Amino acid sequence: MKTIELSASVRTDLGKKATKAIRRAEMVPCELYGAGENIHFSLIEKDLNKLLYTPEVYIVKLNIDGKEMTAVLREVQYHPTTDRALHADFFQVCEEKPFEVNIPVKVEGFAKGVQAGGKLALSMRKLKVKGLMKDLPEFLTINVTELGLGKSVQIRELAYDNLELLNAKNAVVVQVKLTRAARAAAQQAAAAN
Repeated sequence: MKTIELSASVRTDLGKKATKAIRRAEMVPCELYGAGENIHFSLIEKDLNKLLYTPEVYIVKLNIDGKEMTAVLREVQYHPTTDRALHADFFQVCEEKPFEVNIPVKVEGFAKGVQAGGKLALSMRKLKVKGLMKDLPEFLTINVTELGLGKSVQIRELAYDNLELLNAKNAVVVQVKLTRAARAAAQQAAAAN
């Protein structure tokens, strides 16, 4: 899994006034939790955006006033009209304890259903998994070569080494949908027989 380093500074004032001042300075108030007492800090908005506006998932090496910590981004609150990040929560992780994280899905192969005129639809772009930091991949690969028309891959059909999938077992991850052209071709073939 990729890592990114971010420098931050501790926040001592936690009220509304102080938070507004931080946002005016183009910084984002953040909180780190998961190991003991919560730490309130602020990040430069441009640095946080590098982490937010990417499809990839990162392990974050936080440097909070010289103190190094490893974390993952857990939740972000956005402004309703400008979509600027208003607040971010980070969860501190360690090498020997499993934790939950969303990992992107990567589809490989040319599905038989697509060759027959169907359309491949990825329903879930990320899957929630639980595992140790050393076992977490950059993405979860799903081979769709044998997927036929109208067929799908559900969570219960997937398995990855040393990872536990936390999504609903009957949730559809990827499927080959019937298009109008494929449906019409199937009806014409049935009528010809």
